[in-house]
Amino acid sequence: MKSLIVTGTDTGVGKTVLSSLLMAALPQYRYWKPIQSGIEEGSDSATVQQLSECSVNRIEPETYIFTKPLSPHLASAIDGVKIDTSKLIPPYEESLVIEGAGGLMVPLTDDVLYIDIFQKWNIPVLLACRSTLGTINHSLLSIEAMRRRNIPIFGCVLIGDVNPENKKAIEHYGGVPVVGEIPLLMKIHAGMLRMVYGDHFQLFDSMLRLSA
Repeated sequence: MKSLIVTGTDTGVGKTVLSSLLMAALPQYRYWKPIQSGIEEGSDSATVQQLSECSVNRIEPETYIFTKPLSPHLASAIDGVKIDTSKLIPPYEESLVIEGAGGLMVPLTDDVLYIDIFQKWNIPVLLACRSTLGTINHSLLSIEAMRRRNIPIFGCVLIGDVNPENKKAIEHYGGVPVVGEIPLLMKIHAGMLRMVYGDHFQLFDSMLRLSA
């Protein structure tokens, strides 16, 4: 199965929940968070492993881990570490869920943004978007930025209260399908995530199988 990059229109949009859902529903996949900024409250890798209830050996180790929950360029400077982007190499060519940090334009160094690394990898992107007010602008800007760099876009996932009009607008103006939706969840666990996948990710699942 092809690898996927999970990125978002913003910080806190729900990338880790989306990554957990994919790991819970797709047992052939592994998870990799190349750069973890902010370890004081735990890592995204640990959260994904806990929420998806996947085995630890499906979680690949981070290339960089920084103390403060800040943009990688600043978090690395505070920790006295220089990010060598040549070391950011996906550990597997296939069946890998790669979670970015923040949004597309997050800086890693003085002259490299995360989107530059995504362009180099040429792996299809799954864009996590809020379903609420403001998502049309943020989503279309992200889509345009990826198109300018010829980054393949697998689709968008709306996270939050169901909003058919925002879904319709993103698909119409962005020319990208909304391949899944994650409603607000009171409790998040592997069974619930698999249920959401079965109920709201039919298009994603069919597209993924056709691309295999």
